[in-house]
Amino acid sequence: QVHLVESGGGLVQPGGSLRLSCTASGIIFSTYTMGWYRQTPGKQRELVAEITSGGSINFADSVNSRFIISRDNAGNTVHLQMNNLKPEDTAVYYCNARSIYVNNWGRGTQVTVSS
Repeated sequence: QVHLVESGGGLVQPGGSLRLSCTASGIIFSTYTMGWYRQTPGKQRELVAEITSGGSINFADSVNSRFIISRDNAGNTVHLQMNNLKPEDTAVYYCNARSIYVNNWGRGTQVTVSS
């Protein structure tokens, strides 16, 4: 059974930083594309950043140059370092693990950017 557990969300002031982490179990982590998505009420879930098994990275234009995604295959963990946060980054952030066969989601962690 696949489990994705996110941590690191919270309340931060504009311009601040947060680091999200997602630890996976039940998968061969190194073979999966790992990603972070976010969703606000009434809107579709959107890709924030993803990193493939080979290390290729894709970012949403809105976060490029502010966010950094990395993976630790030994620890089955993917991180999202979020810098210079803006109020529009406020959302529930979801961890995603996907292969050609399956697509798995975590339960999400709330990130709120407000003064």
